[in-house]
Amino acid sequence: MKTIWTKLKKGAALACTALTVAFIFASCEKDEVNAGITYNLSGNATSGQVIPVGSSTSNGTATITGTYNSTTKVMSYTTAWSNLTGGPVAGGFFSGAAGQNGSSVSVWTLGSGLNNSGSISSSITLTNDQEAQLLNNNWYYLLSTSSNISGEVRGQVTATRE
Repeated sequence: MKTIWTKLKKGAALACTALTVAFIFASCEKDEVNAGITYNLSGNATSGQVIPVGSSTSNGTATITGTYNSTTKVMSYTTAWSNLTGGPVAGGFFSGAAGQNGSSVSVWTLGSGLNNSGSISSSITLTNDQEAQLLNNNWYYLLSTSSNISGEVRGQVTATRE
């Protein structure tokens, strides 16, 4: 009788250990899924990328940096510009490959009183279609000024998996 009781205790201990290990691995896997995949965003904008080519002769430049989380679908970004012909009066994201005009995805709220150099930071939640476009590098950003209302600088947004 004693050996049966000993075997039952060992079996129960082994089962508890197995369940604990399974729970730990399941928890780790769940955390990884919930964390999603993070992408780093980048892009340099110049007047030479504005379509049609030659429509802006500005010496201005801009950069974009940020991150995108594939689970939350939230994209956070900072756009900085310098040497524009004036403060930006409009800006936003557009879907489209390099060298092609695209359609508006998101118009930025820039406010007033901006200078020819500055920056903005914001975030946007993407749809599934927008996510696919972004991850295929089919997004660009554009800043317009009073002197170049159709666009002073433009740059493709590149999404690189961390």
